[in-house]
Amino acid sequence: MASNWSLCGVCDNRQLIKLAIVWCSECDEGLCTDCNEHHSISNGTKRHETVSIAEYRELQNAEFCILHNEKYELFCREHDCPCCKICGKTHKDCIGLTDINEMIQNIKSSNAFYEIEQNLLEIVENVKRISTSREENLKSLQNKKREIEEEIKLTRTKVNNHLDKLQDDLLNELCTIEQKESIKIRTSLTSLRKKKKEVAKYQARFDNIKKYASDIKAFMYMKQLEKDIIDEENFIQSMNKKHILNQIKISFVINKSLDQITASIQEFGGVSISSERCDWPTLKRKNSQAQSILALPTRSIESLTLKLKKRINTELSEVRGCSLLPDGRTVFSCCVPNLIRVLKTDGSKDFEINNIGDTFDVVFIGDGSIAVTSGHSDRINIIDIKNKNLEKTIKVNSDNDGVVYKDGHLIYCAKEKGLQMISLKDESITNVTSNKLSVFSYVATFRDKLFYTNSDTHSVTCCDYHGNILWTFCHISILLSPFGISVDKNGNVFVVGLGSRNVVVISPDGQSFRQLLSRKDGLDNPQALHYDQSTNNLLVALRTNEAYLFEVNYNL
Repeated sequence: MASNWSLCGVCDNRQLIKLAIVWCSECDEGLCTDCNEHHSISNGTKRHETVSIAEYRELQNAEFCILHNEKYELFCREHDCPCCKICGKTHKDCIGLTDINEMIQNIKSSNAFYEIEQNLLEIVENVKRISTSREENLKSLQNKKREIEEEIKLTRTKVNNHLDKLQDDLLNELCTIEQKESIKIRTSLTSLRKKKKEVAKYQARFDNIKKYASDIKAFMYMKQLEKDIIDEENFIQSMNKKHILNQIKISFVINKSLDQITASIQEFGGVSISSERCDWPTLKRKNSQAQSILALPTRSIESLTLKLKKRINTELSEVRGCSLLPDGRTVFSCCVPNLIRVLKTDGSKDFEINNIGDTFDVVFIGDGSIAVTSGHSDRINIIDIKNKNLEKTIKVNSDNDGVVYKDGHLIYCAKEKGLQMISLKDESITNVTSNKLSVFSYVATFRDKLFYTNSDTHSVTCCDYHGNILWTFCHISILLSPFGISVDKNGNVFVVGLGSRNVVVISPDGQSFRQLLSRKDGLDNPQALHYDQSTNNLLVALRTNEAYLFEVNYNL
């Protein structure tokens, strides 16, 4: 191996000096460009994974103190930081100063290491989903822009067509009126021209009589002409009476509504923009501060202990679900008879509701409400525990057994239809997985994972929100007919075994397990359980009469 990892180890053995570009951990040496090419195609080494020298340098530097360039030898739990020998002098009074070799033992197989790996995968998935969402949003904006442009042009065309029609109608009306009145005037002019000719004849005859006729003829013609003049005057008067002589005028008054178009309408329309919250469940890991490489290994299932706080007399014969409320009260769902019973912290009955039909599992959903599934019926009831009444009923079109609440959604076991998720906001239903579930299946959630039981196959399955199965736990020697299921804030899975009459805890990766409670602890037909992450309390309900409340501790 080369004495300097920045140099090619193969070339160094040949007394050549070449800079390494990659590091092979399996060969434990650096490789230059030529040697790396041979390394990548050789049968013995082509499957070796390599890392760039720059990345390997960062990994090597991580072992050394950035202040003193000394190798880390200690770890201070109190300050959550590694220390070299020099740093250790300033931490000598700290509680929990530990040899770093103890801390890194089996670190790559620890829960913390697994959680970090899952965090990175989750971030990649979220970035991918968000990028896809943004690209779809970009396309939708462009498509919407084209739709709005077409709508604007169509509206403008409609307005133009309407105004053109009004204009044509008005021009036609104007033309009709003008022609009608012109005909009247032309008719009167024709009559007047005729009368003008007749009067001209009278004048010509009158001039001839004046020049050439005798007095008696002039007298006789004058008498006759007086009558004719009276007739002509009567004609003129009749024209006046009939308003034929009126001065006809055409005028135009603009519709005031048209004036208001330019006065009141200052814009063609308005383009608005809105931002709507995405309603699909985002993959997110809560309480990430609890995922340090110190916290998780010390909170494994091996260090978990239970302390009995109290026994609770439920006085119920067929308990199917249970839950711890934020104020310390407990709630139990019973199917024979069908009712919901809420008990005070001292174990006495607070109230019960027995007029909601079939009942199965129960879960707290915030805002002083609980959701109750109905088993064989196609509805989920929402109960207001403040006012102690039925708030509403939601139709789900399927059977619904075990249920869990997650970010405004209910996820429930729908038997033949698998796992389904319903939004409490708009009651839209999404299929999570179509895998057929057994009767009496229960479900729990932790971050981006779902856990559900199947009593037919004696198994516990972990999947993501896309229905992809991550692991399945099935050990009939330890767990038979799993029913109720819940998860603590470290991702440890608690399961009731009805057939095995016990409570088993399974590690977050499904690889390790422990029996916590058995029939010796009084577990006769255990049915349901609920882990309250805010108080680290575990409620275990038997099918009949009793329930147990435990305090869960992790011994450091």
